[in-house]
Amino acid sequence: MRYRPPAWEARGRPGAVEVPAGSELVLLEGVGAAQRELAPFLDAVVWVQSDAALAERRGIARDVAEGVNGDLERATAFWHEWAAEELRFLRDQRPWERADLVVAGTPVTPLAAGRLAVAPGPLRP
Repeated sequence: MRYRPPAWEARGRPGAVEVPAGSELVLLEGVGAAQRELAPFLDAVVWVQSDAALAERRGIARDVAEGVNGDLERATAFWHEWAAEELRFLRDQRPWERADLVVAGTPVTPLAAGRLAVAPGPLRP
């Protein structure tokens, strides 16, 4: 299966998401991976919750370092445009409510290297 997200097309991003037929395990990554419409096809959902301001700083720095979305000014503008769409999605979808496991992406309590703060997600019917 080959899928090319419409936003990739609109922004001239090359490539596509490809899943070979007969794959035994497929991991979907990203905020949209746990959307309500995909729930019947998912065996498990892991939600990673992070501090929004820290995620923004890290994301913009990563994009600039990797040459994605332009220089600092353009990468910041892209981030804000993308974040506005993401916030609408989060408000409407609330994907963490379907998570089997919630991970603290930016835990309040410092953790030893290699440790994660996790909690079971809400019970699903």
